[in-house]
Amino acid sequence: MKKSVIPSISLKAGILSAFVFLFASCLPVSQTEPVTAARPGEVLYRENFADNTSGWDRVLNDGGIMDYDSGGYRILVRGAKMNFWSTPPGNFSDVRVETDVTKLNGPDANRAGVLCRYRNGNYYFFIISNDGFYAIGKFTGGQAILIGQESMVPSEVVETDGVNHLRADCIGSALTFYVNDALVASTQDADFATGGVGVLAGSFEEPGVDVLFQNFVVLQP
Repeated sequence: MKKSVIPSISLKAGILSAFVFLFASCLPVSQTEPVTAARPGEVLYRENFADNTSGWDRVLNDGGIMDYDSGGYRILVRGAKMNFWSTPPGNFSDVRVETDVTKLNGPDANRAGVLCRYRNGNYYFFIISNDGFYAIGKFTGGQAILIGQESMVPSEVVETDGVNHLRADCIGSALTFYVNDALVASTQDADFATGGVGVLAGSFEEPGVDVLFQNFVVLQP
């Protein structure tokens, strides 16, 4: 089975808005100057979601939930073909973004992942689904485009139950995706050089996607 990019609905400022593209913005990220002169392996940003005032979006309405919950950051997508995402304040260039994501409820045909280099509505995304697929792509000019693949690709390293550890390296034009410490994809794109980081989740045909992100960290590659 292939999973292609599909139309979606996004949540913006607590109001549902219809779009014909994947991964529309939820709320804008606060931009600062890129972090520079960091040592390899240095932690640039870490979030354990213990403080609910640390800058991640807090949304609750008929469309779904994005909020701090149970020592993590929960995204519940109540509708079909919907995508929610959130970015904390900050702006980075080359980064290694890692997080743990757990499916709490809902369909295995879902999507959850991380993003990097968000700026002015554009960004790269790295996603998995709990039925065992992954993809790297970018959102640009109001459209989602998969990079280096025509559709989401199956992989046995994606856990269909329990926790998946995700790692996305955005280094220069190189985009590399690891799932549970295994390299699943590496590709090239030079459109975006700096921007914010964050997490995202979405649904396909079946609503009710419910996931929890924990241990979010951004490192200097």
